[in-house]
Amino acid sequence: MAKEEEQLLVPLDDYLKAGIHIGTKNKTKYMEPFIYKARPDGLLVLNIQEVNKRLKLLANFISQYNPEDMIIVCRRENGWSSVNLFSKFTGIKAFTGRYPPGILTNMELDTFIETKLIFVVDPWMDKNVVMDAAKIGIPVVALCDTNNDSLNVDLCVPCNNKGKKSLGLIFYIMTREYLKSRKKDFDGKIEDFVEE
Repeated sequence: MAKEEEQLLVPLDDYLKAGIHIGTKNKTKYMEPFIYKARPDGLLVLNIQEVNKRLKLLANFISQYNPEDMIIVCRRENGWSSVNLFSKFTGIKAFTGRYPPGILTNMELDTFIETKLIFVVDPWMDKNVVMDAAKIGIPVVALCDTNNDSLNVDLCVPCNNKGKKSLGLIFYIMTREYLKSRKKDFDGKIEDFVEE
């Protein structure tokens, strides 16, 4: 157990306290391989080792991009504060709340943005940006719960993408790992991202 825990991005207790592994009662065929078991109350439990492995993949993937080459979109209110903190620390442009339609596809707009990577908190709630990215061939990375589909998602990270604590922990990890890859100091704490 100690060897496994050494390879985790944060201690196992932090993952468990944040509920990063607690899914919904529904599952899609795509998410089945990431599910460890179903609890007696019907909630599905994700495999924490898989969650951790995919978070490492995500951190490595986004580290290949400059902050100005990415945008992150989060329509889910529970993620707004942690996504905004992630944006503040990393310089990656964030859209919390409503995604402005056409900013990726309509060059006539004053708000038009050229980007190389889209990061979404929930591919279902953020489906408009996922569809826009698919139209223009931009890769999409997404946090996916047990009920999410992987249509037009290039890299899926299985996790609880609905809970405030879970999203806070994910964005704390992503901020720390992204800044580490850029050889920049990060003095943020988990508590800054994980609100009570």
